[in-house]
Amino acid sequence: MQLTASPVKKLALEHDIPVLQPASLKSEEIQQTLRALKADVMVVAAYGLILPSAVLDIPRLGCLNIHASLLPRWRGAAPIQRAILAGDAETGITIMQMDVGLDTGDMLFKYPCPILATDDAQSLHDKLADIGATGIVDALQQLEKGTVHPEKQDDSQACYAAKLSKQEALVDWSLDSVVLERMIRGYFPFPAAHTEFNGTPIKLLRARPGLQETASPGTVLGVNKSEIVVACGRGTLALEVLQKPGGKPLPAVQFVQGFPLKAGDRFGVDKL
Repeated sequence: MQLTASPVKKLALEHDIPVLQPASLKSEEIQQTLRALKADVMVVAAYGLILPSAVLDIPRLGCLNIHASLLPRWRGAAPIQRAILAGDAETGITIMQMDVGLDTGDMLFKYPCPILATDDAQSLHDKLADIGATGIVDALQQLEKGTVHPEKQDDSQACYAAKLSKQEALVDWSLDSVVLERMIRGYFPFPAAHTEFNGTPIKLLRARPGLQETASPGTVLGVNKSEIVVACGRGTLALEVLQKPGGKPLPAVQFVQGFPLKAGDRFGVDKL
């Protein structure tokens, strides 16, 4: 629970680069500070504050955003997670020129990235971070040379990547097992797909879907050395890694040693 500087801030301070951490960019004071820098360009990556038009107009070459989707698909706060949840086969990085809208500015460069069946939000984030880091260097070089060709977004193709909530990560066992498996990957590590057993919340961290016929949704069909097989609305979900409150993520075989489960038990139903 200690406030810790990010790696970016630590590196900046080591090289005597000023670090500004304004609570808002709306004040005239912070805008004057930014103007005094006489920056050619400003770059934003996963920045939580809205940039007012007065700030967007400060740099000579404007403000660039490293956005984690192939715009105009998945504008908004959670593009990585929404792409996995939707079952997209591909995502990527868009280097865009910022305007006053929400990820609506002109696109400068796009760098695609396939979404593998094994990707979760964390692994995909890490891939896109690497792509974005390389991409923004290329974009800045092209911007300096004047060889950038902005492309307008097709607003009719846009969709919104809403901010994540813990409630939406609550597993509804009546859903298709393929959808639930995407939830587990899309919500890892936050807010984490979760269910309950006898009133105890349990996080589901890795699973694989099956297509066989099933029983009532949420029913445990079997427990073996590698997985806990649970019935869904369509198909089954083989739970491979789980976590109970205060515990560590555990493979299914270790989880059931301290949390006995057997065929016929049910997830998502409070029996107390």
